Amino acid sequence: MAKLKTYFVCQTCGSKSPRWLGKCTVCNEWNTFMEETATLEENDHGRTLIKSKTTTPGKPIALNQIDGSKSNRFASKIAEFDRVLGGGIIPESSILIGGDPGIGKSTLLLQIAGAVASSSNKKCLYVSGEESSEQIHHRAKRLCVDTSEIYIYPETNVFAIVETVQKYNPDLIIIDSIQTLYFPELNSTPGSLSQVREASARMIYMAKREKIPVFLIGHVTKDGMLAGPMALEHMVDVVIYFEGEFQRNYRIVRATKNRYGSTQEMGIFEMTGHGLIEIPDASQFLLDSRDSKNSGSTVTAVVEGYRPVLLEVQALVTPTTYGIAQRRSTGLDVNRLALLLAILEKRLGLALSKYDVFLNLVGGLKIIEPGIDLAIAASIISSFRNIIVDPQTLFFGELGLSGEVRAVAQFEKRISEAVRLGFKQILMPEQNLRREHDNNFKSTQIIGLKNLYELSDFLK
Repeated sequence: MAKLKTYFVCQTCGSKSPRWLGKCTVCNEWNTFMEETATLEENDHGRTLIKSKTTTPGKPIALNQIDGSKSNRFASKIAEFDRVLGGGIIPESSILIGGDPGIGKSTLLLQIAGAVASSSNKKCLYVSGEESSEQIHHRAKRLCVDTSEIYIYPETNVFAIVETVQKYNPDLIIIDSIQTLYFPELNSTPGSLSQVREASARMIYMAKREKIPVFLIGHVTKDGMLAGPMALEHMVDVVIYFEGEFQRNYRIVRATKNRYGSTQEMGIFEMTGHGLIEIPDASQFLLDSRDSKNSGSTVTAVVEGYRPVLLEVQALVTPTTYGIAQRRSTGLDVNRLALLLAILEKRLGLALSKYDVFLNLVGGLKIIEPGIDLAIAASIISSFRNIIVDPQTLFFGELGLSGEVRAVAQFEKRISEAVRLGFKQILMPEQNLRREHDNNFKSTQIIGLKNLYELSDFLK
């Protein structure tokens, strides 16, 4: 006779408890336990066992006998998205896309479905658990997506979705969203940890078995992390975050996990009334609104994957009106900013402890590579001394604690991008300058710096 057992599961880390707890003892999060029910049945000895199903075991295959031609990539025909994926979509892959509500996740995937269906004549199944067919039709009309190869299927039952996939045999599946699906054999509510875990596992298994790529749209928490169990990110092949600010029109696509390519690539789109438009020249786009007539503004070069990008670094240094100076940054870790300020104060004698310092990486990009240290230091010195930096000058390099300028990787790409956009002067680490590089940049003056003192002398 089947029995029901009730337990409580932390929706953050997945730990279980026989009773409700206000604070999880594993992840220390508050109010994350939700009640769930498991179906049990008694064995011959009266003990309870979790109900499970057995499957026929498969047969191992020798590595050199596996036919890899069935997993060739196919392009989505949206170059910025294909770059992030590593060159295109892999059949049987599972791709999880997360982002803030209203950022454009559904819009992006509907455009991808339209591009794949129209260019490759592939059949796409769009499973919607949040919107009706009419709502999706109106969005598709606004995006000019009109093809008979896209099938809209409003459904949340996992079993019904699997049966539909087996019946229609699509070439691409989009699940919008994974938190709305429910597994009928579980008594918990849709969106709970167990439901998300089981529904995701079924969708991923279906993708592998049917050799069909599956896109899963995921909700995010207030902290910007994907909602649901952390195991969800380990289960899928690719995890992509769709970022952007509602005050600005552009959107950024990044991969934090990619079994088929690099996680350093970045795709940039502009949100318009007719959907997302690719921005192939990110550097020009990010520098278009630059005002070079004020102090505290410099330009640096970063490398996202294989793609060099130029962006503006703004600093504002102003006397503090409070007892403790403020340190604020947008796009840069505030701890990194504090470290660079300490280096400038110690090595150059700048009395920055009496000043508020605000830093902004224009464009909303979040940069973690240390190659922008030199540009940040130049912006802070420029604002502190109220000196306008030549708008055709570019800075890149890493700063050490003793004030030395350290070499950075892929400096040739940074130089090439700067020359392409017409920069006349580049300040970079002397260690990079010693190495062999392309000497065809006759129109650009390249200056190698050893330490902060040379930067300070340049900005006098």
